[in-house]
Amino acid sequence: MVNLNEIHDFFQNCFEQYGESPEGVGWNSDSAQEIRFNQLLKVIQPADSFSLVEYGCGYGHLIDYMEKVGYHPSRYYGVDILESAIQAAKKRYGNNPAVSFHRSLDEIPEADYLVASGVFNVKLDHDNVTWTRYIIESLDTFNLIAKRGFSVNFLTKYSDYDRMVQRPDLYYADPCFLFDYCKANFSRNVALLHDYQIYDFTIIVRK
Repeated sequence: MVNLNEIHDFFQNCFEQYGESPEGVGWNSDSAQEIRFNQLLKVIQPADSFSLVEYGCGYGHLIDYMEKVGYHPSRYYGVDILESAIQAAKKRYGNNPAVSFHRSLDEIPEADYLVASGVFNVKLDHDNVTWTRYIIESLDTFNLIAKRGFSVNFLTKYSDYDRMVQRPDLYYADPCFLFDYCKANFSRNVALLHDYQIYDFTIIVRK
């Protein structure tokens, strides 16, 4: 069984050390974070009105990025495991009536889309079988919440071997396995994006 308290403590330490920055939510740079945002948002038809859940929202930087690139959700729900990140996000965006932040998906109604960036990368001491089961259960939940589609990114098992052995606390996912699971269980319209320079991939499920 996955111990989310350990995951919480890992990200809490990052946030305490680096604050409202990519490093504070587990990324190594602004550019890497925004490359991933760009891929995740491909699930959305931006010309239409839409509601969005961001699972693993951190301090809410995706809101700024969407504004910059022309995505304007009618309703945004941010969900994060860290109370400190939620409080920081509320300070930044609390005056926007279309935005709210939450600690659990249980607090969120159905939405058009859900995106999740980096939430499955850090497994710590969990074995791969247990962590993969946790991912599948999470994807099943995402599918129930998102009426029009969802997108998720992962570190790839096609990363350089020497990099992977140096970080046994990270989870390097099998893109083919996850693509097949999503295709078989969620939708005929599934995309696997594995061509954007960094060592991860994005799964997009459109309904």
